[in-house]
Amino acid sequence: MIHKTDCLWHYHRTVRKKTDPGQKMKQKNPTIGTAVSFAICIALGFYFTFAAIQGDHGLFRRIQFEAEAEALRAELSEMEARVAALTNKTRRLSDEFLDLDLLDEQARRVLGLVRYDEIVIQ
Repeated sequence: MIHKTDCLWHYHRTVRKKTDPGQKMKQKNPTIGTAVSFAICIALGFYFTFAAIQGDHGLFRRIQFEAEAEALRAELSEMEARVAALTNKTRRLSDEFLDLDLLDEQARRVLGLVRYDEIVIQ
């Protein structure tokens, strides 16, 4: 069993060793290890900053994706307009709703038909 006196003796002994005026205290100066670890931290900081800007998921790549998305949205709206125009033309040439002017235009363009009173200039 440990007595209080043993613990106090150990405490005084360790304190006395550290504060003994005859003993010189070593002062820690920045060493090569500290400089190397600091340099590694700086290098990692630069690497992660570079990756955040130039990497596969970086800032420049995001700007590129947004530009591509905008171009694709414009192309989509263009295609939707063409589909709407073709749907309208198809409906106008269907059996339920026949547009005679459109039918005449298509016959002239596709089949090369002309009326007997018209003159064709090529």
